[in-house]
Amino acid sequence: MLDNLKQRFKELFDKESQNSFFAPGRVNLIGEHIDYNGGLVMPCAVTFGTYLLTAPNTDGLFRFRSTNFEDQLDIPVQGQYEKTGKEWFNYPLGVIHNLAIQGHNLQGLDMLFFGNLPIGAGLSSSASIEVVTAFAFNQLFNAGLSKLDIVKLTKVVENVFIGVNSGIMDQFAVTFGEAGKALKLNCETLDYEAVDCNLGDHYLAIINTNKPRKLAESKYNERVSECAQALTALQKKLQIDNLCDVDSETFSTHKSLISDTTVLNRAQHVVEENERVKLAATALAENRLDDFGQLMYASHDSLKNLYEVSGIELDTIVEFCLRYPEVTGARMTGAGFGGCAIALVKKNALDDFSAKISEYYTEKIGYAPSVYSSDIGAGVRELK
Repeated sequence: MLDNLKQRFKELFDKESQNSFFAPGRVNLIGEHIDYNGGLVMPCAVTFGTYLLTAPNTDGLFRFRSTNFEDQLDIPVQGQYEKTGKEWFNYPLGVIHNLAIQGHNLQGLDMLFFGNLPIGAGLSSSASIEVVTAFAFNQLFNAGLSKLDIVKLTKVVENVFIGVNSGIMDQFAVTFGEAGKALKLNCETLDYEAVDCNLGDHYLAIINTNKPRKLAESKYNERVSECAQALTALQKKLQIDNLCDVDSETFSTHKSLISDTTVLNRAQHVVEENERVKLAATALAENRLDDFGQLMYASHDSLKNLYEVSGIELDTIVEFCLRYPEVTGARMTGAGFGGCAIALVKKNALDDFSAKISEYYTEKIGYAPSVYSSDIGAGVRELK
């Protein structure tokens, strides 16, 4: 693939590329909708993502090209930039804007991007393109940024320049991911532990519902508000800063403080999901994939019934997985209301699984899902 991209770079810019970089996408294995409640998440990097090939130019321009999109941009090197429209190049432009206003000495660069992540599927294609750009510029222009600096900078790009109010998990996983390991990340403190995640004879299957997630943002804000209500109610008796400061036993003792049934359900999911992450990390570290799979199913059940962020598309995928003997565990991943589910599938059954889940899903939903498979990959890096 890299040879083809180098050839394409030469065709576009009439010269050879000099450096090549890659940043993965990510999935969250378990720990959903608890990042904004001070909880633990467990993402991992996947083996597909965003490639960036570069070469300097003497024209004082940043030239943006992509094999995925026709839109392109040539823009002078300057002290700051503004987002224009919704084109793909706003993501790397936002990175350059933030580096420029920090005073880094940037020079003209020709850039070719290629991504093999499905756009809008909840696999962090935006974080992937932001991080690969920041990492490349850090290397090429000696910006002196640490990995954590890159995470924080690209989160600012997403929140301020792009205008999406997302958390820090995506950029963190894309930057710090390690091959064969999941990251148990505390979203409040950014402390993390790399947990051995030997999938053995399994692939991580990613099943895209191919349903647009139009409701996710409004429902997401609604869930944030409901969790805030639950926290306020519990703080009448408990000295806590976040819902995830409460364990199941304490929650059970004090849940009568929450009078609204819906708000109670939301809080119960948060408390129990946070504990599932801890159990899942131990199960993975001890190579107990069957136990980890059962925690995945429990997580989905909670997201469906208590947090109500699933939907017929995601439920159909998990329903099939429960019936298919070569699947060890499955759950929705991401914000919900569409997007993707993940499943641990025996490697020797992957082709059969892909065919049969596509048939089952199409019959029930009316259109086909997309099925991808991945090992757990490494984070952003330069390709030598």
